[in-house]
Amino acid sequence: MASATATYGQKEASDQNFDYMFKILIIGNSSVGKTSFLFRYADDSFTPAFVSTVGIDFKVKTIYRNDKRIKLQIWDTAGQERYRTITTAYYRGAMGFILMYDITNEESFNAVQDWSTQIKTYSWDNAQVLLVGNKCDMEDERVVNAERGRQLSEHLGFEFFEASAKDNINVKQTFERLVDIICEKMSESLDAGDPAVTGAKQGPQLTEQPAPPHQDCAC
Repeated sequence: MASATATYGQKEASDQNFDYMFKILIIGNSSVGKTSFLFRYADDSFTPAFVSTVGIDFKVKTIYRNDKRIKLQIWDTAGQERYRTITTAYYRGAMGFILMYDITNEESFNAVQDWSTQIKTYSWDNAQVLLVGNKCDMEDERVVNAERGRQLSEHLGFEFFEASAKDNINVKQTFERLVDIICEKMSESLDAGDPAVTGAKQGPQLTEQPAPPHQDCAC
């Protein structure tokens, strides 16, 4: 991870031609499809092999929205409890979250409330969140219907998508909608003089990694 960070830092130093940098985290239980979702969006690739994310990893993707060049630093977090102290340390400074569950896994859906509480606990107040029910291609194995997901998202105050990394359903749309919401809220906050969003132009704070003492997935 350190080498990836160092390489990214060198690349970033030579490429500052962007209007905004947004830090986005994908969170949720292990095996809900977080890594596959990220790879589908960033690389347009999919592999059915299951390899749990260890700790945290990220990819960078640049997009254009509303005549702005926006660099997304998208963090893929491990869902296992043993990594929670590490992953929650990365919530700070995140402008957006994709909170994911698996429509074929009731437990992952039941955990959404806890993940939402973690966002409120560890991130800044204006972070934007989308709730995503992943694996909608697996209709025959569905145990969480779309209406339940929609009702929960309304209760939590999040927008809602069902998606499939495998079939590339609503992957791009999810990220673009999250970016649009961040842009809308950022514009409002800038108008109000909120200092929390002024760092979006500066890029990611790679020094935010937790120090050792303080210390889906293939998803």
